[in-house]
Amino acid sequence: MENTMQPVLSVRKIVITGVLAAIAILLGYTRLGFIPVPNLAGNATIMHVPAIIGGVLEGSLVGSLIGGIFGIFSFLQATTPVFKNPIVAILPRLLIGITAYFTYAGLKRWNEYGALAASGVVGSFTNTVFVLGLAGLFGLIPWEAMPPIIPQAIAEAIIAAIITVAVVGAWKGIESGAGRGSRKV
Repeated sequence: MENTMQPVLSVRKIVITGVLAAIAILLGYTRLGFIPVPNLAGNATIMHVPAIIGGVLEGSLVGSLIGGIFGIFSFLQATTPVFKNPIVAILPRLLIGITAYFTYAGLKRWNEYGALAASGVVGSFTNTVFVLGLAGLFGLIPWEAMPPIIPQAIAEAIIAAIITVAVVGAWKGIESGAGRGSRKV
């Protein structure tokens, strides 16, 4: 009897997970993924973008794995009490790629670029809402201190949408052969 079960993670998914996880680690280790801002959060971030891209390109499991690596890195590198709590640092990050994937999957039949942008926004807000919500529930950030973070959250979501559209759009163009140099002579 033949084994017809497909592996949960194909070689392609493993490679994309590894590459995007390496980018997330690079962004964290070099601090390029953290933009200092003068509010209670301390930093704006683009660290969540690889999890969004992974979710959109390869599904919720890949997005969740990359988000988990971001969360673990955030926990291990924590400089504030908020992220020294593993539930606040890791759990929201596991959800980023999942929500980004389902947003993309639900919207792509109407407009590919709109679905990519929406995935960037939803993935980014997933990170912000769950981190702040859990930090508030654990008493790590007072609820009344959160409204000043809203403009930063909106800026992070817009940046995530732009990067997601650019990277995934370019990737899909390359994959389909629609990139430069693909014209036949």
